[in-house]
Amino acid sequence: MQKIWFITGASSGFGRLWAQAALERGDRVAVAARSAVDPALVERFGDAVLPLTLDVTDREAVFAAVDHVVQRFGRIDVVVNAAGYGHVGMVEEVTERELRRQMETNFFGAVWVTQAVLPVLRRQNAGHLLQVTSEGGVRAYPGFGAYHASKWAVEGLTEALALETADFGFHVTLVEPGPYATGFVGAIHQSAESPAYPRPEIDFRLGDPTATTAALLALVDAENPPRRLVMGDVLPEIEAIYEQRLTTWRDWAKVSLDAFGSRVA
Repeated sequence: MQKIWFITGASSGFGRLWAQAALERGDRVAVAARSAVDPALVERFGDAVLPLTLDVTDREAVFAAVDHVVQRFGRIDVVVNAAGYGHVGMVEEVTERELRRQMETNFFGAVWVTQAVLPVLRRQNAGHLLQVTSEGGVRAYPGFGAYHASKWAVEGLTEALALETADFGFHVTLVEPGPYATGFVGAIHQSAESPAYPRPEIDFRLGDPTATTAALLALVDAENPPRRLVMGDVLPEIEAIYEQRLTTWRDWAKVSLDAFGSRVA
């Protein structure tokens, strides 16, 4: 069955790749981006593409865009919240403006899209909302505090959302890619460096982003999709982090229980 997609951040990276993959298999896609959408998509796929210039930090514009998609295609089956960017700066270095800008795009932008599409998905009693966070939504690297804050915020919000909407007939999935050669690294914003903090050397092994398309299509076609999907060779590292957390919580379990005190009626 042909699906109708609404993808943000579709001018480059995962958004661009996934939009093309959906179009190539015969789906119809509303491609939204702050900058101009690649005209080659429209030239190649014609009326199956709805290009939208959209700043996801503009809540009114987001709601208007979703209304436009529904008017054009009649429904929305798959929503992909892929808009976002990275920021590097130690926590002490990040300015208020830099942090607010990071949160406005990566977190609030995702919130506005989510709020705009929820009435559509509820009315349909069907659909799939994909929140693209990152392995950086479940772990952290030094120098990426602002970025992690935005992605962890989306993860927490989405966990609550999935519980709130469990009876409405649509699915919610957190997509958590590891490092990929999408151009993300080259577009990272940076804070002014402080001599107190030497820049850490992080050896990112970059995956082939085109390899994610089959995984994403399998996800949206699944009858019972998962709440979370990790993409890339990062699961062993994430598992080790969670095992360490569990060990620490268990080691301190007596202190934790003692902190409860007596049960209050």
